[in-house]
Amino acid sequence: MKPVDIVGVGLSFSDLSQKYLKIILGADILVGGRRHLAWFEDHPGEKREIVSPLSGVVAYIKKIMDQKKVVVLASGDPLFYGIGQALVKALGANNVRIFPNISTLAACFSHLKIPWNQAKVISLHGKSPLPELVRALRSEHPVFVLTDPEHNPVWVGDFLLRQGLNQFCIWVFERLGEPDERIRRFLPNTISHANFAEPNAVVLTRKYEEKKLYPLIIGAPEHWYEHERGLITKAEVRAITLARLRLSSEHVFWDLGAGSGSVAIEAAIFVKRGQIVAVEKNKSRVAQIKTNAKKFGVDHIKIVEANLPDSIEDLPLPNRVFIGGGGKDLITIMETASERLLPEGRMVINAVLVENMTCALEALKRLGFKTDVVQVQISTGESMRVGTRFSAKNPVWIISGQR
Repeated sequence: MKPVDIVGVGLSFSDLSQKYLKIILGADILVGGRRHLAWFEDHPGEKREIVSPLSGVVAYIKKIMDQKKVVVLASGDPLFYGIGQALVKALGANNVRIFPNISTLAACFSHLKIPWNQAKVISLHGKSPLPELVRALRSEHPVFVLTDPEHNPVWVGDFLLRQGLNQFCIWVFERLGEPDERIRRFLPNTISHANFAEPNAVVLTRKYEEKKLYPLIIGAPEHWYEHERGLITKAEVRAITLARLRLSSEHVFWDLGAGSGSVAIEAAIFVKRGQIVAVEKNKSRVAQIKTNAKKFGVDHIKIVEANLPDSIEDLPLPNRVFIGGGGKDLITIMETASERLLPEGRMVINAVLVENMTCALEALKRLGFKTDVVQVQISTGESMRVGTRFSAKNPVWIISGQR
């Protein structure tokens, strides 16, 4: 089997070395995008344009690579969000050779004359990875964004404004390596009416003073959250509750009776590509959840203002359910949520009354869950004139059910 050569063409034809040109000219089949193939109009080999879906091109290469020498032209560096990764996976690492070139990332930062070894890299190609982008913005490092026609520089500016980060500097790099390349700098509130040539990329820097986000951690101090006095899951209980939920990246998570939203917000540490739904009936607490989500830079929480259990039927099917409130309707809420809970799902209930703990435990057993319960008793140190005393907080029962 003849190995497939994947050649990074850099930013323009001038980035191709004599070594790379020799490889390209030796191809029987030349595969690439329309722009790159146009550089080799006089090439004697057959040409195949890369079009969507990529699976068709991959199938063609697999079919022909035994008989013909295939060379693939890739933008920039083939393994930097390029076709190289897909071909290595499809053809096997032993059946490809990679010839890297300058990447768009390196080119952008060379223009800015700042190091990029710690830059956060986000690709918006065909998707909107909001949690990853928010985490990148929360770091102290520059953020490199690969845009697409939908998630373009204007979209990036609008996203920053929605997050309240209007002091970021947006560097936009258009058609790098071409005679008409252009580099411009904007602030989020000055970019909305600008037009940009394709392809383009964005670098976000902290050259200006910015609004700081709270770090997203497990068991964040209660005073970091806006909340009604006493209506927040305490930091230590919150940490244990999240541990009992056993959340993962793809889960759909319901926080029913969300209060200030502290559990839903910290669940975002684990639920990165799934969905978080916070249901709260009180209008002022709904406003607090929105404020707190923005404080922590959590953008993928769906906040539902509704009475329970009425709204449950309209929510996406959950893998995990947390009930921190419910009052006299607790058991009805549990039963309704149980009907919607996916196989192998978990339900966790926090209770401060012995009666609620007992009823919740019995209800979970009746609904066919494997159950366990822990009591959390927290005492906090308080400084006295001659030393430290401990002040006990009310105990909380954390009841878990595994489907």
